[in-house]
Amino acid sequence: MKRFTTLTAIIVIAMVISACGAEPVPTANPVDVQNTAVAAAATMVAQTLAAVPTATPLPPTETASPTLPATNTPVALPTLDNAILASPTGGAPAPTSSGDPCDTRPLGVDMKGNPTIIKIENTTKVPVTVSIYLNETPLGACGYRSYKLPKGGDVVIKDLVQGCYNIWAWSDAQGGKFNSSGYGCINNTDKWVFEVNTATVKFTQ
Repeated sequence: MKRFTTLTAIIVIAMVISACGAEPVPTANPVDVQNTAVAAAATMVAQTLAAVPTATPLPPTETASPTLPATNTPVALPTLDNAILASPTGGAPAPTSSGDPCDTRPLGVDMKGNPTIIKIENTTKVPVTVSIYLNETPLGACGYRSYKLPKGGDVVIKDLVQGCYNIWAWSDAQGGKFNSSGYGCINNTDKWVFEVNTATVKFTQ
């Protein structure tokens, strides 16, 4: 019986010593675990942001300078004589700015004045356009009239009056272009002749 008691005492002492020497396993505090996780997450976010490359600013684009409008280069206008000689229509010359009504008036068939006859002959080898201009007479007759004459052709005009006439002739024919002019005053009823050539319009009786 004494042996059993001794054995029991030894076992109890051994258990006590064993219990005293062993360190208890710490229990994890939930609050500490949460704080640790938050700190770790914040660290990872900071590291990620630090690793993101910064955007390099683009160089400023050059502002396009405005395009200036094209300037209109003035073209020299022809003189009256050139406008008459170069008329492509064969009609009366363009009106002038002189204010003279004769500059734009057609040469009428019912004019006051002493009658006369004018013949215009085309002595060239190409068709021509002829424009005649009567300077204003004492009775107020004046104006323009035009004719187209074939190569070697002529026209006899019987409804004109005595006065001073300017004659212009020109041709745009290929290989036969020319401009010429002449002048003459008529003072009787005879037939007067203007001969057209490439150099001049010759006035004869």
